[in-house]
Amino acid sequence: MNTYSHAHVMAIALDYPWNITPRMLSVVAGILARREALDVAPTPALEAEHREAIQAAIANRKNLPQPRVGSVAVIPVHGVLAPRGDAFSDASGITSYARLSQQLRKAVADKGVRNVVLDIDSPGGSVAGNQEFAAEVMRARTQKPIVAVAQYLAASAAYQIASAATEIVAAPSAQVGSIGTYSIHNDLSAALEKFGIKRTYISAGTGKVDGNETGPLTEGALARRQKSVNEAYDAFVNTVVRGRGEGTSEAKVRDTWGAHVYGAREAKDLGLVDKIATLDQTLERLLDAGDASDRAALAAYRNDDDATVDTPQAHVRVCTGQDRRREMLGRMLFEQQL
Repeated sequence: MNTYSHAHVMAIALDYPWNITPRMLSVVAGILARREALDVAPTPALEAEHREAIQAAIANRKNLPQPRVGSVAVIPVHGVLAPRGDAFSDASGITSYARLSQQLRKAVADKGVRNVVLDIDSPGGSVAGNQEFAAEVMRARTQKPIVAVAQYLAASAAYQIASAATEIVAAPSAQVGSIGTYSIHNDLSAALEKFGIKRTYISAGTGKVDGNETGPLTEGALARRQKSVNEAYDAFVNTVVRGRGEGTSEAKVRDTWGAHVYGAREAKDLGLVDKIATLDQTLERLLDAGDASDRAALAAYRNDDDATVDTPQAHVRVCTGQDRRREMLGRMLFEQQL
């Protein structure tokens, strides 16, 4: 991994709380711990382990571009969510709030778009940028219907985004929820001592080096971290209450729903989602059956992997063999940076 990318990912992971599932948090924390250990004392075995962990984390990345299907703009919300992204982020399975915001604004401004679908398959991600993008989704739904489709995971930060939409749809096998917030602190004091390394911080300003990784958190640092986590969690709950509307109280979100992940049926019974349907079924419902362009677009989306359809509203394309080759190339380039 190049130095800039490593530093950027480390800053996101350690400087901000996370709205992410416990399983993915352990994956992220493990990768970061191995990376830090490599910086302290690199070994071929640890390097191989680090590479394998990253490959496992992105194995299910859905990196293919989504089509504009007739009058419906489809925005993919896939993988771990982060504030900003670059070529490295794209290859490693990170989706940036900045890119999502750009895509949403474009869809809302497009007069040919009648509905916007957020195609969500994400365990969540960084708190930084999450609240702002959710607020943007909530504003956008006052102009056009925004439909969030969980196919197949809308958890933590991804559920915060979904809750801001006009409605939430879950595929039959989807999982949604995990309304909770984390923060990470790695205590590397034992590892440093093992390799005979003693780090000294020279600083100015009260609390400047509080929470550094060379020792356990002090009571003061822990209290400040907890306050930050609480603030992010409160914002998460507030988004869900406002987004889900009537019948969704703060007490219900905090105490009844909690930070659990639910299957589609239970989620609907509890009120976390509105409908159970696949992405294809949702597109069929949203497209205008009386519009020839919409009917042609849906047929191309379903039946022809290499089809393109010219319509009065938009040029509609689906994923092609070239797109898949581009994804493979992206992954090869990513591997070369490890």
